[in-house]
Amino acid sequence: MTRTEMRRMPVAVGPYGQTQPSCFDRVKMGFMMGFAVGMAAGAMFGTFSCLRIGMRGRELMGGVGKTMMQSGGTFGTFMSIGMGIRC
Repeated sequence: MTRTEMRRMPVAVGPYGQTQPSCFDRVKMGFMMGFAVGMAAGAMFGTFSCLRIGMRGRELMGGVGKTMMQSGGTFGTFMSIGMGIRC
């Protein structure tokens, strides 16, 4: 076995010939999963907090949407960092 052959990392192949996702794909999937969970949490907490302070109609939709995007982005960022650490 030559030195070049020893340096190469083995590529894991699944039962049907598919390869494992790259590190970038894992980070991207972590962000998407975290964004989805954060959006759901933002919808619940944002609706509750906006209704509590008396928002209605268009103002309510804007407030809930803003909360959903903020919590989705925050949670997605932390999930992608976590997946990046695992690579």
